[in-house]
Amino acid sequence: MRRLEDYLLRTNLEIRDRYKDIIYPIAVFVAIIIIWQAIVVCMDIPGYLLPAPSDIVSVFFTDTENLMKHAWITTYEAVTGFFIAVVISILIGIVMDFIPIVRKSLYPLMLTTQMIPTITIAPLLVIWFGFGMLPKVLMVTLTCFFPILISFVDGLENIDKDYLNLFKTMKAGKIDTFRHLKFPMSMEKFFSGLKISATYAVMAATVAEWLGGTEGLGVYMLRSKKAYALDKVFASTILIVILSLIFVGIVHLVRKSVLKKYNK
Repeated sequence: MRRLEDYLLRTNLEIRDRYKDIIYPIAVFVAIIIIWQAIVVCMDIPGYLLPAPSDIVSVFFTDTENLMKHAWITTYEAVTGFFIAVVISILIGIVMDFIPIVRKSLYPLMLTTQMIPTITIAPLLVIWFGFGMLPKVLMVTLTCFFPILISFVDGLENIDKDYLNLFKTMKAGKIDTFRHLKFPMSMEKFFSGLKISATYAVMAATVAEWLGGTEGLGVYMLRSKKAYALDKVFASTILIVILSLIFVGIVHLVRKSVLKKYNK
């Protein structure tokens, strides 16, 4: 009976802590919004300097069609570029694992390319491929590719040697070892890279649109900024954050599903 009481007490404390982890940030966020609204209203700050939260929210109702149209373009670019980055990362990671000399040759070059600022790559892609969707997709792919690849390769290389020796004693070939040992055990780090890249995908698409495009949230933000419609700039920024959170959430759900499958 005593053990049951202790268990129930621990469970209640854990549930209470979880609620606190959710409630506290929400309470702080709501307080910031209320203070922000009060400052703008009381000090009569013009909308072109700092819009009130109520004005920002109203944009989602008054300019819904236009905002959603641009959001769809950005989402499509981000999803497409992200998917291409995942496929290329897996393929190159597999080649690097099977052929070590490829890793030694390519890894330093890939590391060097990551030191090039994104803002210098996007205009080049626009010059080479035009103002359409292709340069935006390529921008997302280039941005997301490296974190995924490095996490995947790192996961493949950091397999417990005891497991590798066990597969050797069982006379397993490279393909069987990769399929039944290395690939499943690299999933944890692989999804860590996916999470990092998921936060970059929408941002990369937006930056590419900002620097040269005709559609998308980046273009919507640029036009709104030039018109001093900061309420629309804030609204599109909030939408970008929401899309990024959705991306990360989807990756998290897929991660749980995949790891549950391999851990059976």
